[in-house]
This record gives sequence, structure tokens and C-alpha cells, in this order.
Amino acid sequence: MSGGVSKRIQRDRQKAGGLGSPQQAVPYLNQDFQALREGCLQEGRLFEDPLFPVEPSSLGFKELGPSAEKTRGVEWKRPTELTEDPQFIVGGATRTDICQGALGDCWLLAAIGSLTLNERLLHRVVPHGQSFGQPYSGIFHFQFWQFGEWVDVVIDDRLPVRDGELLFVHSAEGSEFWSALLEKAYAKVNGSYEALSGGSTTEGFEDFTGGVAEMYELKSAPSGLHRIISRALERGSLIGCSIDITSAFDMEAVTFKKLVKGHAYSVTALRQVEHRGRQELLIRIRNPWGQVEWTGAWSDNSSEWSSVDSADKDELLCKMEDGEFWMSFQEFLRQFSRLEICNLTPDVLAEDSLHRWSTSTFDGSWRRGSTAGGCRNHPNTFWINPQYKISLLEEDDDSEDDEAACSLLVALMQKDRRRHRRHGQDVHTIGFAIYEVPDELRGRPALHMKKDFFLRRSSCARSESFINMREVSSRLRLPPGDYLIVPSTFEPGKEADFVLRVFTEKQSEAGEMDDQVEAQLDPEEDISESDVDASFRSMFSRLAGDDMEICATELRTILNRVVSKHGDLKTDGFSKESCRAMVSLLDKDGSARLGLLEFQILWNKIRKWLGIFREFDLDHSGSMSAYEMRLALENGGFKLNNRLYQMLIARYAENETIDFDNFTCCLVKLEVMFRTFQQLDSNETGSVEMNIAEWLCLTMSG
Repeated sequence: MSGGVSKRIQRDRQKAGGLGSPQQAVPYLNQDFQALREGCLQEGRLFEDPLFPVEPSSLGFKELGPSAEKTRGVEWKRPTELTEDPQFIVGGATRTDICQGALGDCWLLAAIGSLTLNERLLHRVVPHGQSFGQPYSGIFHFQFWQFGEWVDVVIDDRLPVRDGELLFVHSAEGSEFWSALLEKAYAKVNGSYEALSGGSTTEGFEDFTGGVAEMYELKSAPSGLHRIISRALERGSLIGCSIDITSAFDMEAVTFKKLVKGHAYSVTALRQVEHRGRQELLIRIRNPWGQVEWTGAWSDNSSEWSSVDSADKDELLCKMEDGEFWMSFQEFLRQFSRLEICNLTPDVLAEDSLHRWSTSTFDGSWRRGSTAGGCRNHPNTFWINPQYKISLLEEDDDSEDDEAACSLLVALMQKDRRRHRRHGQDVHTIGFAIYEVPDELRGRPALHMKKDFFLRRSSCARSESFINMREVSSRLRLPPGDYLIVPSTFEPGKEADFVLRVFTEKQSEAGEMDDQVEAQLDPEEDISESDVDASFRSMFSRLAGDDMEICATELRTILNRVVSKHGDLKTDGFSKESCRAMVSLLDKDGSARLGLLEFQILWNKIRKWLGIFREFDLDHSGSMSAYEMRLALENGGFKLNNRLYQMLIARYAENETIDFDNFTCCLVKLEVMFRTFQQLDSNETGSVEMNIAEWLCLTMSG
């Protein structure tokens, strides 16, 4: 078993025990804050983080790369070197603590700004008890939600500085450093500061809350949007907005009334005021730059405020260049393009009721050749994508029409894509399709649907579009029943890990549609020497020599001589290593050699597998694609889950194809492992126990 597989199994078990919850965050990169802090205090030194070092690579790779103009003259300094009395937080964390620096991460700062409106959430991300007071050790930590689990991220407090000023986010209060340190921790999680450039506010929202995001296009906003915003603010939800750009020249262009295009703002309040005898709905918005404010109606110095009750005016209006301003709600709908809301819990997101949603979360992956099948445009491979079943058991209490329907929110998020930017990669184009499970298949055990299922059926729902964003989500209403969700990249062969989250308003059940691991094996052959025909015996005698046994080298000679006569097979021949494995796995007496009867059994199997190989080499190419191999293995009696298919393809495929020798080696390995397990599991419990010596004998023999 590879180290990666054993770690994944161990992690699955820890997660089941609560690791990754808000109460038990995962130490990021295995760095334990308390242990590191205590070690520094005992040794009388300041912490220096070896996993996010003060090197050019931590700043970036292109615009913030080692030779870039923006990084020239950059030093790393601790707050204690920048000011006489550094403070972690002064007078509580506020929105004015977050001023943008020389990094295009306004989306992140808008999310941080909204976070300060909810003290409980802020202290989950920014744990209590941190300061520059004694005992000081130069170490801080922050907690983020990352793709289904909470992680605790440790950093040292060395910050990038140029000309004595912080290069990136900073507080308007020069001696306050919580926001700069938070940005550094988030940069560490994403690989570098530059990896944070450009993004959607909802990404920061979700990583600070574990919530689920929705997006509204304001040109087609629902009539009750102001009520949705009001309830979201009451619940402490995080809200962002932005203005679309129409060309690259528009990016961060300032309109004549001082709104910035392509820039992420946060929504911080909604208030009704009386103005000249009628009610006016106002919305408060903040620019994370900390300056450049709206100058139109209801801005700080506009005439509208002179007609508002003085008490209301004093409460709402703060005339300072802090980046925060009011505007009328109708003007907001005209000026801005998009609104993003991150709901902190899967509560009902629509109109008037408030109760908890039923939630399901799945970790999955797309791997080239095994589970990366692309979208429905690729029918030959679409079916190999991971599949998940959701059973909608109860319709909504207050259906919008006469038909019974169930509300659900499906959110598909790809993992860790910002970390790949330094390698020239970014987010894939992703989406999902949903299929109704027919009556005849309901209630059956989990079963991975094959190609024919999708060829005969159309999807009943899907994501609005395939899009190159970290997450796509859709609110849907479907009749009660069983449904199959198939998440995919747009093109096949694109590799990524993902999290699929499904929220349903009423009771539901969900699970992965993955085949049960099992094997329908033929009874082991019981042959005697009389069953071996004379020509086969003669060939064996000629090759085996006087000892009448075949070693791995001799087996290789035999097999390669045979396959060379089959011109329709693409193969570079059986390797000595694979032949050694076959001998080891089929050797009954421990001699590391095959006798006549053992070789006859192997020979019979190879002939059977050759027939299967040819049958499922559907395009007669002489080799198998990964999905052809999946069908062939099932025909050979093996049902495996997605994780096992990924392992087999990684081990036996070359350039996404499997030649005959690798196909044979794979089947030999599978059959022997299944037979060994069945022998050890004499009571058919589905599990076995063994000591370390037995485990090593079993695994090393393969």
C-alpha cells in the first residue's frame, strides 16, 4: 500500500471522529500552534516558519516574482521592528482596519471587512488571546474553512515591507496588525501572496465561514431582493457586490461618480429613512481601499441628508474618507452588476421561513483515465465521472405551485486551484448534471451507472452553465424521488479534487453511487498432470530445462514469444518485474518458480484474459483506454470502486492506455489479492485481522 493511500485512509477515519470540525481544526501542514509556541518560549527565540519562508517564492511567481519591479526593495520585518508598541487588535476589529496594499485582492478584503460585522465569526477565524505582549514569540495562528474542513494555519509575524511601510493589507491605525497577519496566513494556504490576486468575494466568504454562497445578477434581481439582503444581514451573512467590466481597460476604472469597476465591495447595512415625506431605502457599501467613495445621491456630502431627521442623520452619516458610503437601493440596482451572499448556515435561503437545511458533503476527485470523464458532450467517457445519489423524501411545506416539489441547493467546488497558478494552471471549467433514477433502479444498492444509462436519458436539471470558477451552485426544485448527481469538468482528462455539497429543505438521504468492491471468481482449477496435453508438456519441458520449473526470466521469454505472434496486440513485452510478480503470486509451494501444473493454470488464465482484452478493445487499437479497461475488469468478475480504479490506472496505464502485458499483470494481482482475502476471511465477515509479520508477507509478496 502506498503512503498516500494509507494517509488517506487514516485521514478518513480521523474525519469521522470529528477532525476538521470548527471545534477540532486540522493543524495545517501538521504544524501545531501550541507546541511550536511553547518550544519557542522555552528556547527563548522568535518563531521562523520553515513552511512559508521569507523568500521571493512566498511573495509570488510572476508580477510578484523574484525579478519583478513590484518586489524590488522588499524586506521582511516583524511588527516589533516597525513600531514601538505594536498591537494585534485595537478597540476591536473593525472594517477600517482593512486597507488594500499593492495586491489585487480586494475580493478578499471585502470578505474580511464583512467578517468584522460578526464578532462570533471573526473570533472563529481570528482566535482569541493573541497579542504582542509578553510572553511574545513571533507566532500567530488563524483558522479557515478549506473544502469541507476547518484548518488551523500557523505563521510567523515577519511581513513584507518596502520603504518602511507594509506592502500589502494594513490598518488605518498604523500600529494594528491583525489584518496583515490574517492576509499572510491566507496567502500561505494558497501558496503565495500573488495567488490571492483576483477572485470572487464569495470565495473569501466561504473560507471564513464554511457557509454556502449564492449570486444574484442585479439587472434581473428578484423583486424581494431587499428582504433577502435584510434577512442575510440580520443573520450575520457576508454580502459583497461588484460592477462588471466590459474590457481590460475597465479594470479598476473609476466612474465619474467614483465607483470602481471590476472591484469587490462589501455590503454592510440596509436602512429605511424618511425623506421629504416618503420612505427611502438606503444601502451602505464599503470600498476595501478605505477611500474612493461614491459621490452621487446620498453620499457623505450630498444634499439629500439635509432633508433627513437630524437624529437619523447623525446615526447614519460619518463624514470621513473611510471608503464607506450610502446610496439609494434603486441606484444600487442600477449602478452595480452582481450581488454575492454567503449564508452562514444552510438555513432556508428563500423568502420567509427560517429553519435548518439537511446537508450532505462529499469529497471526490477527477483523475485522467479513471474518473475525469468530461461533460455530457463526451458520451464515451461521461459515465466514468463520480456519481452521487440524493433521495428527496418530503416535498416543501409551502410549494410555489400546485405540484409537489422539494427545494435543494447543489454546490460544486474544486480544491486548491490557486496553489497551481505558479505552474501556469488555474481553475477548470466545471458544472454538474442531475438525472432522475427510474423506478426499477430505486432502492437497489449503490451502483455506478454505465454508459447506456446516460445514452438513454436526458438530465432533469443541471448547473446553469459550465464556468471556470472555484464553485458553481444552483438552487433547484424537483419532485420527490431519487436523483443522480454527476459533477464533471467540461473537458475530459482534467484532473482536480472537489467537494460536492447538497442542501435540501426537508429530509433527504444521500450517498456516493460507487460499486461495492467484490469479485465473482471462478473456482480454482484443480488439474492433474493427465489434464496437460502432450504439446503443452513438450513446450514446457523445452523451456523449463532439467529442473522442470520456470523462473521469472524463463516466464518472460515464453510470454513475450507468444504475444509477439499476435500482431493485433500493442505491447512492449512483459517486464522481468511483472513476470517476477506473476511467479510470486501464483507460486503454491514458495519456491519462487512455477511447476508444470502452476504454469498450466497461469496459461489458461492468460488465454481467458486475452479473449476479454480483445472483446473490450472496442476500437481495435491493440491497447485499451482506461474506460475500456473498467468494462473489461467487470467482465472478468471484478467490481471495484472509484478509488481503486484510480490506483490501478495510475499503476498500470501509460499515457492513458493499457497494453496487454499490463492488463494481464493487473488481473493476476487482483485475483490473487481477492483469493487471499477470501481465504483469510473464513467467516465471511468482510474484514480480517493480521499481525505485522503476516501483513508484510502478504504485501511484499506482491
